[in-house]
Amino acid sequence: MHCCEKMKRQVEHSCPTSHPSPPCPDQLVSFNDVFNEYGLVIHDGGTSSIEISFCPWCGSQLPPSQRDEWFDQLERLGFDDPSSQDIPTQFRSAAWRLNRT
Repeated sequence: MHCCEKMKRQVEHSCPTSHPSPPCPDQLVSFNDVFNEYGLVIHDGGTSSIEISFCPWCGSQLPPSQRDEWFDQLERLGFDDPSSQDIPTQFRSAAWRLNRT
């Protein structure tokens, strides 16, 4: 699924140490399965990241983010504020984009 083994290890990083705030300081790249989006982790005590378009290790072009399409699809279904509305379950995972026809 990911472009190379180093990217796979980064996005699947699991640290045995319990840190006071996520993510682990050793995690450099995040992957948002819902939006199919990769990012460089900003270690500021929150969960922010900066979207990237190319793998830092192998140089492969990463798939485009599906964030705008996610919002567009929900809007077509009548949801105008997904953060405060009870959106369909499939939109909480990659299912919404993997099961498109």
